[in-house]
Amino acid sequence: MRVRKIAREDLLKVCKEDWVDPRRRPSIKGDTAFVPVRDEFPSDCELSERELYSGRGFFMLGDVAVIHGEEPSQEQISRIVTFRNPRGILWIRSLRDHTRTPDARVLFGNVGEVHHHENGYTYILDPRMVMFAQGNREEKKRIADLVRSVGYPERVADMFAGIGYFTIPMAGSGAHVHAMEINPLAFGYLQRNLIQNRLIDRVQATCGDCRDILYGVYDRIVMGHFEAVCMLPQALNHVKSESVIHLHSLGSVEEKIHSCLSSAGFCGEVTVHKVKKYSPHIWHMVQDVVIA
Repeated sequence: MRVRKIAREDLLKVCKEDWVDPRRRPSIKGDTAFVPVRDEFPSDCELSERELYSGRGFFMLGDVAVIHGEEPSQEQISRIVTFRNPRGILWIRSLRDHTRTPDARVLFGNVGEVHHHENGYTYILDPRMVMFAQGNREEKKRIADLVRSVGYPERVADMFAGIGYFTIPMAGSGAHVHAMEINPLAFGYLQRNLIQNRLIDRVQATCGDCRDILYGVYDRIVMGHFEAVCMLPQALNHVKSESVIHLHSLGSVEEKIHSCLSSAGFCGEVTVHKVKKYSPHIWHMVQDVVIA
């Protein structure tokens, strides 16, 4: 694989350069990043292609490997260490209560704050203390693309903002976002991430229960919580004709949505999107609701 050597800290700056080959992932060793180069551009050196990994599933948050589900074996942990050389490995058993606080344990190395890069933005967080919606990557991009395609700055509500998973790409795409988060620790990271990504002027961040702090009328409402349908009646107090609601759920809740719309005196068109498999027979879904 033909690569160019750059400082690790400059990796985000070059990701959209013409010479970068987007089909391959950069390799990182210490403070140096080895970035794959397109065929028509010069390179600094060549690296052998990485061996395919077929072990326990995990994802990287910054330089920390994160595992969900059952506790991994020592052999599985060793294979991840050999493959990615993470600073630490964190096992997240589950998320606790309405604050979505991880029930987590460090299995290898050390885990603390990370700087995670995704779709051109930087997210600061401590994955031991707050959740990160890694599996929603394509959904975050889809919503940002929808916001950008409108052509004017929408007024958007993010009812479960967390550390800014949806807020930041929507604000970066031109929206004025009212971001609401009930967990004070996650809210603190949200504020830091708005500053980090230079979006503080496009977002009104409020710490509290979203059901109590919605106000005015929104062009778009993002409800990124699996129990969001229970709070749909409150959201419907703040919409107008042609407002769009993106409601997350486990499995389809289309019938409940239509019931809530009818009770509030609305009708609407509902389009269902599958985000990812949550368990063998259950899908994480998003219902796009266009108010008529």
